[in-house]
Amino acid sequence: MQNINRAGYIYGILAFVIWGLAPIYFKALEGVSALEILAHRVAWSVPVVLLIMWAIKRPFPKNILQDKKTIGILIATSVLISGNWLAFTWAVTNERVLETSLGYFINPLFSVALGIMFLKEKLTTWSKVALILATLGVLYRIVSLGSLPWISLWLAFSFGVYGLLRKQVNIGPLQGLLVETLIVLPITAGYILYLWYTESGAFLYTSARIDWLLLAGGIITTVPLALFSAGARLLPLNTIGFMQYLAPSLTFLLAVFAFKETFNTELLITFALIWAGLIVYTIGVVRQQNQKRRDRKSAAKLMENQ
Repeated sequence: MQNINRAGYIYGILAFVIWGLAPIYFKALEGVSALEILAHRVAWSVPVVLLIMWAIKRPFPKNILQDKKTIGILIATSVLISGNWLAFTWAVTNERVLETSLGYFINPLFSVALGIMFLKEKLTTWSKVALILATLGVLYRIVSLGSLPWISLWLAFSFGVYGLLRKQVNIGPLQGLLVETLIVLPITAGYILYLWYTESGAFLYTSARIDWLLLAGGIITTVPLALFSAGARLLPLNTIGFMQYLAPSLTFLLAVFAFKETFNTELLITFALIWAGLIVYTIGVVRQQNQKRRDRKSAAKLMENQ
């Protein structure tokens, strides 16, 4: 059991480290349009996913394709995740990495709000305070900017709704990603062919380095997901939940110290409020888990005494 947990931690940490450091990859593709990067990311994900599924012996989801409701949901999730990837790529290649970090810090709290609205989940006092702090952070950002921080909000919204919809279908992460990429593949493959035919794209017309980086988009997309899937099977959900803060934290550090993006007082206040909300939410989750553990122990002792 200890070895299983250790493997789970390794898989989970590796997944979030790759996601957190992903802006380095997209920065290397500056000069290539976000739409072309997205097209290659989708196109090359398909063979990589198939290869990983073959290696770990995951079946092709044939039954899913016969369920109209499931296919309808997966069409919606394919649009959401494609839009999420496009916004993230555009932001990174346009020196707005801090905004992507903020979006993924907001995401867990946004997911809590979605759970309350659509899954009728109960809101604890800790969660209420966390959501209030996060909302204040977003409102302050709106006031300081004079407009909506649309990148951060879109990343949080699209990924949050994506997660909510994926909960409605019984399909594994890799099989789901395969179906989603296959849904949009005709469009992205057609776009790649159009760029090649009109000689207006970067692929095959700039350098071998750019070509290889675009081909690597499939690996960047699927490998961390496969690692995350493996880690999630071996670790408690709350542990995975805490780990997810690693990715936006690394992205934040990259933005400030590696990419030298401006981190002013207004951004500090925004992040401070979001971080405070996450800390409060985390404390609430830990207390809830500890209470459940104590309740189980009490129930076990009661059974022994009987």
